[in-house]
Amino acid sequence: MTDNFFAYISRMRYIGRWSLMRNSTPENIQEHSHMVAVIAHALGIIRRDVMGIPCEPEKYAAVALYHDCSEILTGDLPTPIKYHSKQIKEAYRQVEELACNKLLDTLPGEIRPAFAELLVGQTHDELYDIVKAADKLSAYIKCIEERRAGNDEFASAEKQTRAVLEVSPLPEVKYFMEHFIPAFELTLDELGTID
Repeated sequence: MTDNFFAYISRMRYIGRWSLMRNSTPENIQEHSHMVAVIAHALGIIRRDVMGIPCEPEKYAAVALYHDCSEILTGDLPTPIKYHSKQIKEAYRQVEELACNKLLDTLPGEIRPAFAELLVGQTHDELYDIVKAADKLSAYIKCIEERRAGNDEFASAEKQTRAVLEVSPLPEVKYFMEHFIPAFELTLDELGTID
C-alpha cells in the first residue's frame, strides 16, 4: 500500500482536538499543525536573528507541519490521559511511532527517508524543543481565543498552559510571549488596519 501518504495527510482535517471540552470554535489537527508550523518558524527566526544562534527556521516549520500526523491513525488522545503517568506517556509514544512508521510505509521508497526525518526523528532531534514550545504556544492561543469568545471551559487549561510557558527555559518563548501574545487579547478593530 504505497503512494497513499498525502491522501492520509489530507485527512488531518477530520481529527478534532480538545475532544473533552466544549469549543466555541472547533479546531482540527490540520489547522493546529499549520499554526504550530507558523509559530515554530517564528521561534526559529527569533533564535537565529534575535538570540544569534545559528539554525534553519524552515526545518522547525517542516517538523511542526507533521508533528501530530500520527493522530491520523490514533486520533487525538486527551492530555489528561496522555500524560497521566510515565507508563502511559511511554506507551503512547510507542503507539505514535508505530503510526508514523505505518504512514511512512505509504510513501515510495526513494522519498521515504526525507519524510522519516520529519515524522520519526523529531523526538530525538534538537528541533523538538522548539516544536514542542510552538505546540504549547498554539494551545495557549487557543485557550485565549476560547476565553475571549465567552467560553470559560478553557480557563483551567489557559492557566496551566501559561504556567508551563512562563517557566520555559527557551528565551525564544519568552520573546514570543512578550512581543506577540498580547495581540491575541485584541479585537480586529483594536489591532488596527494594515497600511
